[in-house]
Amino acid sequence: MMSNYVFVFDLDDTLYKEIDFLKSAYRYIASVVDKNNSNILYRRMLGDYYEGKNVFQLLTQSYNQFSIDSLLDLYRTHYPNISLDNEIYTTLYFLKGKGKTGLITDGRSITQRNKISALGLENFFDKIIISEEVGFSKPDIRMFQKFQVDNDSKCFYIANDTSKDFLAPNQLGWDTVCLLDNDNINIRKQDFCLDKEYLPNIKIANFSELKSIIEYE
Repeated sequence: MMSNYVFVFDLDDTLYKEIDFLKSAYRYIASVVDKNNSNILYRRMLGDYYEGKNVFQLLTQSYNQFSIDSLLDLYRTHYPNISLDNEIYTTLYFLKGKGKTGLITDGRSITQRNKISALGLENFFDKIIISEEVGFSKPDIRMFQKFQVDNDSKCFYIANDTSKDFLAPNQLGWDTVCLLDNDNINIRKQDFCLDKEYLPNIKIANFSELKSIIEYE
């Protein structure tokens, strides 16, 4: 078995479901905007979201002391109530024992760092790259090149977003692994009709399948 594996992960809708972050943020915002009716307001906000409405614009119409920018700030900076599934935890622990691990995620530093902390992921990764902290975002190839230690490394990128996740690692010759959105609840929908350069080499239905892929190598 090779000893120089590199396992790099996406965060949102890969290691946890981003809809859970959205729900956490909505609950927090509802408690700030209308503490006495926060449960009712939360359900209204979530209903508006699922109907494709502009949730924050509608909110400012009822609570005009808040601006859209102030609501976005609450959304981005709140400390989320999200958790890591046991299947993902055990698989990450398994892979960390097989090689180097890393995380690449787009977003604001405070938002993504809060997610990482809430999920208890700080100690799982040898390197974490957040787009705001480095000044560029996926599919910029520089985000991935930071993980290539030598030419003998066998690199995997495990992610979900077909529009931007797999283009750069495919160009670098990595093994690209897509976690399928079987429940159709991802924030960004998957599209497997894109050009081949955007598509993953491997598709998995659940996280634990990664163990079989590595053991097969």
